[in-house]
Amino acid sequence: MNRGRAGGFTLIELLVVVTIIGVVVAIAVPGLLRARLAGNEASAIGSMRAIIDGESAYSSSCAAGGYAVKLADLALPPSGGRQGFVSPDLSTDPSVKSGYTVTLFKETGAVNVGTAAATCNGSANTPVSLYEATADPVTPGGTGMRYFATDGRGTIFYSNTASFGTAVIPTTATPVQ
Repeated sequence: MNRGRAGGFTLIELLVVVTIIGVVVAIAVPGLLRARLAGNEASAIGSMRAIIDGESAYSSSCAAGGYAVKLADLALPPSGGRQGFVSPDLSTDPSVKSGYTVTLFKETGAVNVGTAAATCNGSANTPVSLYEATADPVTPGGTGMRYFATDGRGTIFYSNTASFGTAVIPTTATPVQ
């Protein structure tokens, strides 16, 4: 009788394959997490740019030079229009998008410009002379590492340590390159 080797894998071969898969996963997961954080931060920067563009259009065409103080006001389309000044994913105050909480508010020292009733989109709030928007990670270190802010200057700033909060963005803040 000739007994040949039975088909299949030995226990040692299976253990070697499982070990190799474990090593590959251990190497790949940190890179994937870094990529996710970078993607969330890129989305937050994109949200800040959308707010800058929306505020500029709102100010020049709808609010007689004033700025919106709530994302909901920017999301309203002008009368006769179909689209607001920002996309619907930024229509609530605050908005949570891609691991960041995005907030728009009246900057300290701002004064009212006109009336809410005089805006072209029926804003609920009176336009103001200065605005500020922030994007803070929902879970610092988990959904994002940096905090972002912008204002009427149109520059996006970041901080590695803390939220800009409702304070005026300091002149020493670091602009996003």
